[in-house]
Formats: sequence, C-alpha cells, structure tokens
Amino acid sequence: GYGHTVPLSDGGKAFCIIYSVIGIPFTLLFLTAVVQRIIVYVTRRPVLYFHIRWGFSKQVVAIIHAVVLGFITVSCFFFIPAAIFSVLEDDWNFLESFYFCFISLSTIGLGDYVPGEGYNQKFRELYKIGITCYLLLGLIAMLVVLETFCELHELKKFRKLFYVKKDKEEDQVHIMEHDQLSFSSISDQATSMKEDQKANEPFVTSQSPTSNDSSINN
Repeated sequence: GYGHTVPLSDGGKAFCIIYSVIGIPFTLLFLTAVVQRIIVYVTRRPVLYFHIRWGFSKQVVAIIHAVVLGFITVSCFFFIPAAIFSVLEDDWNFLESFYFCFISLSTIGLGDYVPGEGYNQKFRELYKIGITCYLLLGLIAMLVVLETFCELHELKKFRKLFYVKKDKEEDQVHIMEHDQLSFSSISDQATSMKEDQKANEPFVTSQSPTSNDSSINN
C-alpha cells in the first residue's frame, strides 16, 4: 500500500475494504503454498544432499546454505534492482533506489518513492508490469530466506525460549481425569448392555421345589 492511488468515493472505499478482506488472506495462502514447495528444492534437498553425499554436519551445511542463500537474495533483489532503478529513474540515486527496494520487499510500503510515475517515461506500461513481477518474486524470495533461517537448529532452540511450558502435574491431572471418564463410560456401557440382554431373554417360570418333589415321588 504505497498510498499514491487511493479511492475517493464512498463506493470505492467500501469496495476496497471488501476486496482487501478477501484478497489479503488469499494472497497469504498463495505465497505460503508457493514458498512451501520452493523451499523443498532450494533448501531441504541441497542440505540433505551435502549431508549424505559428502558427510558434512547437517547443522554446519544448513548454516552455510542459509548465509549463501541470503547473500544471493540480497544481491539479486536489492543491489542489482537498486542499480537498475537508479538508472531508469532520473531523480533517484542508488541509496534512494535501495531504500525503495527494502521498503517494498519488507511490506512497509510508505509510498514516498514510487517508480514509473513519470508520464514521459518510455514503455511506462511495460515498466509497471515489470515492477509488479519484481515485487511478487521478491516477496517469495524473502519468505524463502526467512523460512530457511527459521529451520536452523540454533534458531529453533532460541524460539523454544519463548514457548509457554506446560505444567507436568496439570498434564497428569488431565490424563487421569480422561482415564476416569473413559473408564466410567465403559462401565456404564457394560451395565446397559447387560440390562438389554436381560430384557431380551425369554421369560421362564421357575418351578417350586414342592412340585419337583411330588413329580419325583410319582
């Protein structure tokens, strides 16, 4: 959201709200699905290959891979595009171009620098399409790098410091309560089954012992 193009009418603002509520979650789902598929081929398989084929430590290979991937991503999506923007935009220097790349790919989007706004610029429509593709690919690359660093063993240990630890006694109490409930439910089911069986049995009259004795004497 750079803020240089905004809706002015009430209908446009309402449409923008509805479109954002629907579009932002779908965009996040799309980016997550793409990153989860890319990271298998970009991160996990290369690390596993060097670990199995060459016998290197998996943690060391993961750290080196993350650093190299981060350097390649910064070079391809920050330094090189900044140099290109500094050439294509007349009033931008390299620092301002790098600033635009960082603000855009970090999803801050202040809007103080927007490329392709000059009407006298050649191939302005094609230039806008290229910027859109650059931003989309850059966001995917940034998410892949972040996910790669998050999978490092050292960062996982650091993240565990912020997790809420469960009390073992509370867990045991919950387990005991669950066992008691399950045992009581099983016993209730058994008693009900016995009652049903008794109800379904045919009625048989029991003969008195005096009648039995008389029949024996006869």
